[in-house]
Amino acid sequence: MENKKKRKTNQPLHVHYLWRLLAVLVMVLVVMALAYNPPKPLQLHPSLISTQPHYHNFSSSSSKALGPSINTKANITADIQSGPYHNWKLFVADFQEMMSNFKIYIYPHVYNSNITMDPFAGIFVPHTNPLNPKLGNYLSEHMFKIALLHSSLITTTPQHAHFFFLPFSINNLRNDPRVRSEASIAEFVAQYTGSISKEFAFWNASGGADHFYVYCHSVGREAASRNAELHNNAVQVTCSSSYFQKFYVSHKDVALPQVWPRSDRVPLNPPHARHRLVYFAGRIQNSRVRQELIALWGNDTSMDIFSKSPFPYEEGFKRSKYCFHVRGYEVNTARVSDAIQYGCIPVILSNYYDLPFGDVLDWSKFSVVINHGEIAFLKEKLLSISRKMYLIMYHNLCQVRRHFVWHKTPRGYDSFHMIAYQLWQRRNIHRLSY
Repeated sequence: MENKKKRKTNQPLHVHYLWRLLAVLVMVLVVMALAYNPPKPLQLHPSLISTQPHYHNFSSSSSKALGPSINTKANITADIQSGPYHNWKLFVADFQEMMSNFKIYIYPHVYNSNITMDPFAGIFVPHTNPLNPKLGNYLSEHMFKIALLHSSLITTTPQHAHFFFLPFSINNLRNDPRVRSEASIAEFVAQYTGSISKEFAFWNASGGADHFYVYCHSVGREAASRNAELHNNAVQVTCSSSYFQKFYVSHKDVALPQVWPRSDRVPLNPPHARHRLVYFAGRIQNSRVRQELIALWGNDTSMDIFSKSPFPYEEGFKRSKYCFHVRGYEVNTARVSDAIQYGCIPVILSNYYDLPFGDVLDWSKFSVVINHGEIAFLKEKLLSISRKMYLIMYHNLCQVRRHFVWHKTPRGYDSFHMIAYQLWQRRNIHRLSY
């Protein structure tokens, strides 16, 4: 009886020790987990924790010092870390793979400058002075070709190529008195494509699906109109990236940023130095939307909206928080690129516009896109953007500037490499063997 009583009294004590041992083990595991995965400190970008005064507060007409609370700083940090991209890490990994593997073959006409042998040689060779201000809308067309010729993506072995570049220049065709008109340009391009298909095996292997050409003016829109395979299969890299136009296919074609010849980049005006809400200046003759914009807001004292700017064009971008992109005769203008270069948040009033690099850049994080039908609510929408959100958009805009710059020899993530990346994403097409 005594032994039985001892067993009854010892049993609870044994269980008690087991529970204590289990608790100690749990505590050890928790400490080890924290040691290997310590919480990361919150880091803010210096521009967002600055205490400089006079940042405009869009909720009122007064200016207040920038001094967000700890919670506000945390929210800003979360937004900044995501940046202006859909997925930066995924993009960088794929971009690096492109730089290692992507190859483009250029048809040899681009190297033939002997006019005596080929009277149309000038249509294909690189422009001798692409930075000439008179080029205007055509700069991106010429700079792409020059950058490609200086890039590491060229292959002289066509069997290794993912894409084939048709090097004719719409700008040069436009300035050639033997061609010039849109109908003649379309006929010239159709004949050139036909000769390519007869002389080389590569076009016929894919029906032109792994071929592309580049142009940056609306006159080039008709270039593919007389060759069904060129229109339906080949990729057009174009500034006229409006997907309600009959010759632009948004899932196939690529939006080319329209950049005008500009002087070297200058330091940006910081947000607190931008005292005007909005800037726009542009001809209104061919645009109902621009006419409506000026009729509604041309006399508003907080907005600089003109058909002809009374001060230098660049000055409007430098001193304003927001700059309008409003379609004229065509949806494409250089104002988006200009706004980005001068640090002015683009406000895009252009329906059906396929924005450049839209599969990489999240335009909602550094621009404002407004439907034509909302022009009457423009000021209300802009004033509803908080100071914190404006600073985030400005920070993101500064990050994307490098994507809207051309270099004769491509650098990093500049315009050429971003366009090449759009083509890289379209490389998986079906073709016959050569």
